[in-house]
Amino acid sequence: MPINKVIIASDSFKESMTAQHIGQTIQKAFQQVLPNDIQYDIIPMADGGEGTTEALIDALDAQNYTVAVHDPLMRPIKASYARSDSHQTAIIEMAEASGLQLLHDNDKNPLHTTSFGTGELIKDALDHDVKTIILGLGGSATNDGGSGMLSALGIKFIDHNGHQLQMNGSALEQIDTIDVSHVDQRLQHVTFKVACDVNNPLLGPNGATAIYGPQKGASQKMIPKLDTAMRHYHDKIASYTGKVVKDIPGAGAAGGMGAATLAFFNTTLQKGIDVVFDITNFYDRINNADLVITGEGRIDHQTIYGKTPVGVAQAAKQFNIPVIAICGSLGDGYQSVYEHGIDSVFSIIPAPCELSKAISHSEQYLYDTATNIARLLNTKIKF
Repeated sequence: MPINKVIIASDSFKESMTAQHIGQTIQKAFQQVLPNDIQYDIIPMADGGEGTTEALIDALDAQNYTVAVHDPLMRPIKASYARSDSHQTAIIEMAEASGLQLLHDNDKNPLHTTSFGTGELIKDALDHDVKTIILGLGGSATNDGGSGMLSALGIKFIDHNGHQLQMNGSALEQIDTIDVSHVDQRLQHVTFKVACDVNNPLLGPNGATAIYGPQKGASQKMIPKLDTAMRHYHDKIASYTGKVVKDIPGAGAAGGMGAATLAFFNTTLQKGIDVVFDITNFYDRINNADLVITGEGRIDHQTIYGKTPVGVAQAAKQFNIPVIAICGSLGDGYQSVYEHGIDSVFSIIPAPCELSKAISHSEQYLYDTATNIARLLNTKIKF
């Protein structure tokens, strides 16, 4: 089959290469081997977590902005988000202000962490007249149900003594009333596109606390306390908003941030990859392609659960387009992706090596692997 158009739609290789850089490297390798008249279209991808902003900046002609906010322990930091004034759109990753990567291991404690800084990023976007906010929910350090974010936007959580609470995981159980009289009214005129790559409910054995609490520093003794506090919080927001959101898939995302957006914003939760598809006009751009190249840092048995390569592959298969995945490394059960639209998988690592070497040599390793793939595509095989 002749190849006239190649789509390169990879996620980033975390700590190594951006999605755009990966696309450019693959294209460069292909152009050294394949005919010069092939058309290439690089579409940086992400699944709603880290890298979503980077993937959407080009599509929206956006720029990065850095503002003063508070980290998960309310310490002053600088955090970035992207904004397109021409599209009146902001792209905010929760992890920038409220992420695990901002804490040392001994700082992780979901009883104390707050999503307040994410609310500050949203407020800054409102200050610049955005009408659409794309909010990525991956990588949070919090289990406060998004209450910290809501506090930054003017919603007050009051205890039984009439005192305003400083919201974190432990404060949820102290809520007596919710005062929405001072909420930022500009929120009524904003459309939220909430990118969420998990389906967990808010509460219970598959909820935010039980599944993700341990990676945020929750001990087994802490989990029942946090989940009970989250249940109390949900009961309060249900009584004040009339919305019962605890069982909606994704309500437990980012320590319950999904529930907060569903209860207080006019939005639904979307798979992160679907948000990126929408913004980049992905389906229109691939429908006449002959080959799709995708990838991410590691492909294993978890890749089939909402990760970028399979999302891209399933979209491509709607047009019967073959899909090749390139990754940093292969893990156990990577073969499962063959049942989900990916036709072949290649790791760029040429030999066993230290992670630091794999990261520092990733561009060359990727270029070499892409060159080998291009040479195979260029081979005239007869059967």
